[in-house]
Amino acid sequence: MTFHPQPQAGAPKPWAFPAPERGTLPNGLTVLRCHRPGQQVVAVEIFLEAPLDAEPEDLDGVAAIMARALSEGTDKHSAEEFAAALERCGATLDAHADHPGVRVSLEVPASRLPKALGLLAEALRAPAFADGEVDRLVRNRLDEIPHELANPQRRAAKQLYKELFPAATRMSRPRQGTEETVARIDSAAVRAFYEAHVRPATATAVVVGDYTGIDLDAVLADTLGGWTGGSAAPRPVPPVNADDTGRVIIVDRPGAVQTQLLIGRIGADRHDRVWAAQVLGTYCLGGTLTSRLDKVLREEKGYTYGVRAFGQVLRSTQEGTGAAMLAISGSVDTPNTGPALQDLWKVLRTLAEGGLTDAERDVAVQNLVGVAPLKFETAASVAATLADQVEQQLPDDYQAQLYARLAETGTVEATSAVVSAFPVDRLVTVLVGDASQIEEPVRALGIGEVTVVAN
Repeated sequence: MTFHPQPQAGAPKPWAFPAPERGTLPNGLTVLRCHRPGQQVVAVEIFLEAPLDAEPEDLDGVAAIMARALSEGTDKHSAEEFAAALERCGATLDAHADHPGVRVSLEVPASRLPKALGLLAEALRAPAFADGEVDRLVRNRLDEIPHELANPQRRAAKQLYKELFPAATRMSRPRQGTEETVARIDSAAVRAFYEAHVRPATATAVVVGDYTGIDLDAVLADTLGGWTGGSAAPRPVPPVNADDTGRVIIVDRPGAVQTQLLIGRIGADRHDRVWAAQVLGTYCLGGTLTSRLDKVLREEKGYTYGVRAFGQVLRSTQEGTGAAMLAISGSVDTPNTGPALQDLWKVLRTLAEGGLTDAERDVAVQNLVGVAPLKFETAASVAATLADQVEQQLPDDYQAQLYARLAETGTVEATSAVVSAFPVDRLVTVLVGDASQIEEPVRALGIGEVTVVAN
């Protein structure tokens, strides 16, 4: 038997997050492009400055319906024809709405990029918003809502946002609307929202992939360059206010065999200098299976399959007036709800008293920084991150600088950040479970006033 020589590892090469080139088309559309040789599937992300705050009163969810309707027919193609044209390109087109605005995502083989970009431009320039299609999307959304409320994680998230943010603010209400508000949406409302907020002058396109042999300037001019629209004054971004007074809300679900935990508060804007240290410290607390929370609640006590701590950007502004959601999430069996919360608070108190270890910090840096080249192997992952930076008003080199800051952050700094992020007396705890079994054990913990609400 003949054996081939064992392959030898090559010399490691320095890596940095890809730097985009920035430009502007004559119609005012900002374009970020990033040539990635070998990435034959090109990813395009469009950020539209159509925030949820701009939705008309009593029409929560109209941005989400508009986003879905963008691919449901244009002035040239019916919904079926548009879907078939995308299929012939081997392309996928998705869109969703969030607090900062609407994101439209396209992936397509590089050889079909001109045709697919033409379809995308058509959807942005002249969506049909046909009555029948919008009505169907509204019905679909109304059908989704009961299923979301039946999901313990979704139900906990809805309650946490309602508790944290003032009722008059858009952030306190579901992103895609409620049954009452969605039922009011029709094609005229969708068209009005589109005409008020969707225009090239306030949009950004991100194009990532291998466009060797493609005259990208010409393709962009022929497609997205034909999208027209007037200018718009910058929208004022309201500051994020929240009430994180320590308290417990039990969403009663009689007979539940598990309790869904969601513990949260708001934290710093992503522009804040503490962000990198907070990311590192939060990862040490609950970012992976070997983090502190899992070691205690999963490995030692067997209460859960896993508990995670994370930070999620809600809104980010250059002035630093935005905020992030800082949260701990997981589920435990019903009889151990009280003991699990007691041990979770003990982990937080121990962290404040003794701090993180250098070993924990080193593992977190390796997992966050060391695997970054793998995380960003695809064009879609790079495009999504660049679009995140646009959406969050961050500089184009932010991600590259973030990895450098993570690698430089020491154990003491990471400890300080995560202790400040999760103070034991300033956490809003939402529990979705059987109140008859968990209310008294939770009250006995003394972690805040306990309120029971109906499911």
